[in-house]
Amino acid sequence: MIYKGHFSSRTDIGKVRITNEDQAYVLTNYQGDVFMVVCDGMGGQNKGDYASKVAIDHLVEAFQNKKKGPSILSRAWLRRVIKEANAIIFNEASKNPMYEGMGTTCVAVLIQGNRMIVANVGDSRAYGYDERGLRRLTNDQTYVDYLYRSGQIAERDKESSPDRHVLMNALGIYPSASLDLAVLPYGGETIMLCSDGLYNNVSEPEIRAILSTDERPDQKISSLIAEANANGGSDNMAIAIWEADRHD
Repeated sequence: MIYKGHFSSRTDIGKVRITNEDQAYVLTNYQGDVFMVVCDGMGGQNKGDYASKVAIDHLVEAFQNKKKGPSILSRAWLRRVIKEANAIIFNEASKNPMYEGMGTTCVAVLIQGNRMIVANVGDSRAYGYDERGLRRLTNDQTYVDYLYRSGQIAERDKESSPDRHVLMNALGIYPSASLDLAVLPYGGETIMLCSDGLYNNVSEPEIRAILSTDERPDQKISSLIAEANANGGSDNMAIAIWEADRHD
């Protein structure tokens, strides 16, 4: 089944940062595939902005040129193009001292019929939402999440840990990228990608409440950004939403 729907993406600088290093994009192709990506740059002094733009530009162009194929081939395709983006960023940082130390998170979802391929590097997130509620589709690649998954701290201690923002992985930091990749069933649920600037300022119950409204995707993004900024707007934020048409 090919799902038809509506989508939107947007970034916001927040209330504290002086530059915006986040990127978000959603697009479809003539085959009915949906491709979503969010990147959150790191490195400061415009380096993060450059890294996230390089990554998202490469992934979007690769999708636009992608040939039709089954999900098993698309999984290999998504892994390959993310690794290519990593190599581009790493090589640029290696040869240009101005960009030394730059990197970016990357979360991407490719929806093909009744399957979706979810890829993640870093701590930007993918969520699915339907009548059953909100569920997280990715695990944060942070030091505090490593401590939690290895049983060294309890879940209740994650938010108060001084290491909660320490990344274990990002594109462009190492010569070769490692990423989480999963093929999951897709049944028409809403998919939202976001950077940590959103979920650090808006709780998951608040996100669920906004996604449950009858607003358009662009209106929901505006509501999420407004809520994040009302709660402090401590970071840039990037949000991408896809909603399949309902079939009653």
